[in-house]
Amino acid sequence: MKRTPHPDAALLEKLFPSIREYQKLASKHGIGDIFQDNGGKLLQLILITGLKVLGSREGNDAKDQDGKEYELKSANVLLVKSFTTHHHLNPTIIAKYRKVGWFFGFYKGIELQSVYYMEPSVLEEPFFKKWETKWHTDGGKDINNPKIPTKFVESYGTLIYKAAVHEIPIFPITPPLNPEKADS
Repeated sequence: MKRTPHPDAALLEKLFPSIREYQKLASKHGIGDIFQDNGGKLLQLILITGLKVLGSREGNDAKDQDGKEYELKSANVLLVKSFTTHHHLNPTIIAKYRKVGWFFGFYKGIELQSVYYMEPSVLEEPFFKKWETKWHTDGGKDINNPKIPTKFVESYGTLIYKAAVHEIPIFPITPPLNPEKADS
């Protein structure tokens, strides 16, 4: 089956050297793939906060120059109203969460808007205790990705970064091609 590349394939090829430079910068900071696991956003968050990635998917996300560890979360507020946590939340993960500070990056698309910091004590009553109780009440069943609302973070977190005020271009998502017309 012969396929003809989309005309934008040439534009992507032209842009790719800059994307490779972005990946080189990310690799320098321990991020293996800017297109996976929010790698590109993680790079931006660690550079703004001065943190270093830990490089393990099992532990916390980053540490500071003194070795203190942190959890980093990002959310595209054009698509969601909360930050995700963990797909298999249980008392072991909650205990880890109780020991670290939290940074929350608010994005509009790929544009970072603000970063908030929160001590784990602020998350204790409304989230950690509630999740732990739920886990025990449900008979030790892991909780699938409980959320922390963006409004909570804005209300109780400490703003540590705000992007310069400028209009963010929001590009509409192009609907998928009609499969019946795709080959015509």
